[in-house]
Amino acid sequence: MIGFTSSQRYFLYGPSTDMRKSFDSLCGLVSSQMKRNMLSGDVFIFVNRDRNRVKLLVWDRSGFVIW
Repeated sequence: MIGFTSSQRYFLYGPSTDMRKSFDSLCGLVSSQMKRNMLSGDVFIFVNRDRNRVKLLVWDRSGFVIW
């Protein structure tokens, strides 16, 4: 079940992202480019070059989830 709340912060990664990226690569972008803690529970938003596909990365208590 998707459980987004107003207490979470949402961060958009500005440059386009290759949608083939998985957990490891997206976590690398969060830590190295965005300078954020990926284990914070915040939601990180990535979009492709055409801006018609979106990936959301979030840490919950059991691990990373990509939507």
